[in-house]
Amino acid sequence: MKEYLKNTWLGIYTILVGMKITFKHLFTPAVTIQYPEVKLKLPERERNRLYVNIDDCIGCDQCARACPVSCITVDTVKSVPGEDLGTTSNGKKKALWVTNFTIDFAKCCYCQLCVFPCPTECIYMTDVFEFATYERKDLVYQFSNLSPEEAEQKKINFANFQAEKEKQKAAAAAVPKPENPSQPSTN
Repeated sequence: MKEYLKNTWLGIYTILVGMKITFKHLFTPAVTIQYPEVKLKLPERERNRLYVNIDDCIGCDQCARACPVSCITVDTVKSVPGEDLGTTSNGKKKALWVTNFTIDFAKCCYCQLCVFPCPTECIYMTDVFEFATYERKDLVYQFSNLSPEEAEQKKINFANFQAEKEKQKAAAAAVPKPENPSQPSTN
């Protein structure tokens, strides 16, 4: 009988110890945050999604060459005389149309190596880190502000300009040069 009472007391005692711990934590403030509504402050040097200010991009392709995983694609076309591309925010004159500027974030390793070689500082890391998608193709971001039709038109304009320039060069080479009167004739 003594053993029975001892086991009963031990069972009640362990339940009371567990309830004491439960009640102690029941009335303390929560240490977790409600994530979607409340977000933690990010560290100063975080590396998240890239952003390209295409108005400042001069199409130098240095970011794509610096990328170790080749996730950046930059296609450019020279502007023809008479087209005004404007200037960047720090005063550099633009000479190229950026017809395609894409970043594939499925390949990106967020190393930030593409940020530093940019002469106009148009590509930089943002504080956006939530961009999950269901399809991999949705992780390819297009930053160019030209539509595909406009980009094709710029390519056609440049090709026509080059053809006209070649035609003028050929016409200039076909015209015979006048003889110099100061030199004696070889006849």
